[in-house]
Amino acid sequence: MRDPVRLHRTLFLSDLHLGALGSRADLILSFLQANRAETYVLVGDILDLWQPLLPHWTDEAQQVLHHLRARQQGGAVIHYLRGNHDPEPDDAPADKRLGVAAVDALIHHGKDQRRYLVLHGDVVDARIVRSHGMTRLGSRIDHLLRRLDRGLSRLRRGTPPEARSTIEALLAGVNAMLYRGRRHERRLIAMARAHGADGVICGHFHIADLHDRHGMIYANCGDWLDSMTALAEGHDGSLQLVSARAVAGDVGSAAPALDVECLV
Repeated sequence: MRDPVRLHRTLFLSDLHLGALGSRADLILSFLQANRAETYVLVGDILDLWQPLLPHWTDEAQQVLHHLRARQQGGAVIHYLRGNHDPEPDDAPADKRLGVAAVDALIHHGKDQRRYLVLHGDVVDARIVRSHGMTRLGSRIDHLLRRLDRGLSRLRRGTPPEARSTIEALLAGVNAMLYRGRRHERRLIAMARAHGADGVICGHFHIADLHDRHGMIYANCGDWLDSMTALAEGHDGSLQLVSARAVAGDVGSAAPALDVECLV
């Protein structure tokens, strides 16, 4: 017997990287089928289609788009924020477009009257890191390492598919090291404060997190290459990180929650 669908006011998803070798479109699809929202905020790097030499579009990736279109036709609202990997909307093939205008940032009004600045997050990276050349180089290195990892996976028979491989752990470790000072969090909090918001919601850094250590709410949705998480807003305005990796075979299990009502 299937578990009932979990209902949310808003789901924030970032860094699906549909079209990239490491994207877990199968988990994204299962997660979306198990978690339904009135509003979906796609916080950048949804499509990863700019590298024509490294195509990796799957049936599951297409079904993710079909699911989102079906939810939109059913009355759900979808917002699409532009990420550094996303193609220009008009440049994406017709069957890979969501029909939603892409924006750079927006203000989300929570059910509890809190206001959040929502943006992808790459704007606070160093200029050289934000360059298209570095983005493309990083993607090619990631692709080659994950291609190697797939070859090595044949030697890891019996390992649960949700478990991190050595190369996946290495990539996650390098990423965490790049942002170990968490200066990006403070810069984004400063931007939210300048906009008169109560917090910031972002993606980009592939480090799922939810806290108020900088005096305001900082939320990172995570990604679908490593953390396999999304940020969910309940109908009372509470925020919670929801993980598809936490328990093998239990898609949609929740990570520890942070109820924003406790942050007053």
